Amino acid sequence: MKKFSTAVVCFAFATASLSLVATSVQAASARCEFLANAPDSHLVVRGDTLWDISGKFLQHPWCWPQVWDMNREEIRNPHWIYPGQIVYFDRINRRLRLGKPTGGDMRTETLSPRIRSESLGQTAIPAIPSNIIEPFLSQPLIIEEDELQGTPRIVATQEGHVFLGKSDKAYVRGDLKGDSSFQVFRPGLPLKDPETGKVIGYESVYLGSVKLVQADKSGGNSAHVFTVVAAKEEMGVGDRLLALPPAPILNYVPHPPEQPVSARIASIYGGVTHAGQNQIVAINRGKKDGIDIGTVLQLSRAGATIIDKTEGKKEAIKLPDTEYGTLFVFRVFKNISYGLIMQVSDSVQIGDVAKSPE
Repeated sequence: MKKFSTAVVCFAFATASLSLVATSVQAASARCEFLANAPDSHLVVRGDTLWDISGKFLQHPWCWPQVWDMNREEIRNPHWIYPGQIVYFDRINRRLRLGKPTGGDMRTETLSPRIRSESLGQTAIPAIPSNIIEPFLSQPLIIEEDELQGTPRIVATQEGHVFLGKSDKAYVRGDLKGDSSFQVFRPGLPLKDPETGKVIGYESVYLGSVKLVQADKSGGNSAHVFTVVAAKEEMGVGDRLLALPPAPILNYVPHPPEQPVSARIASIYGGVTHAGQNQIVAINRGKKDGIDIGTVLQLSRAGATIIDKTEGKKEAIKLPDTEYGTLFVFRVFKNISYGLIMQVSDSVQIGDVAKSPE
């Protein structure tokens, strides 16, 4: 996947006494407790993720921004940590600190926070396993009904071809709006809200990508000529084009939602009925519900309603919900969000609850 190459300004946060501005990460009911057997330090190596490192110190890996004293504005930006640095446990202040070894030992060298111009995703360790979600970051997973209106569409294929493959020509009509690189998709099955039964979006079928070769200069009476750059599935007449979105930043900071959220698992990517760790699921809440990238939700299964007959009479009662895992949201649409299952003690099923951590 193409990396985001624009150099940006960000804090390296490389300081052995990293204590950022005073407010805590947002008011959250969950307490960030350290493990009883938490190590004194951890040397960061390639292949680490922030989630994994935090799991060595904390009972709930997602709440590491709180023990770094990061405020709400700071956690909106990537938190860069690099191989060779040391994360260590300040047991007195109950905080994690960041430093680097000096002179070949494990002492820390105090560094001032500095501005670093860096190509994102190249050397910093990711927050979560980015290789799993990268294919889902640049492809339009959800197509809203109004997005289909006026999008360019394939009207003819290269002569002698019913379907198009790599390097084939596609003839397209529609307003390109100055763009030259597009993704090709076909609307898939409707995605329904498990609670209401209403259609909240359409999971798109990503077919591949095309690039403009020759624009239509006739004023709309002819067609644009495209060439197929990549073909994941066969594409043909009637398939739609969406402009290739900017490559996303591949680092996220976990945080609970700003307002209480109670969602349901609407689908499991790939059309299966059960999911486990490192699989992708969609929930029936999105931007309009206060969900944003990096939101962490607690997975649980609603307790069954049973009939209590133990006292000689029949009484309906609901058993407690069963908490069994954590969901990390990495892509957000208006009514739907996609999340990566981080760790679970049970299989995830459609209809299960995803709510604010407690």
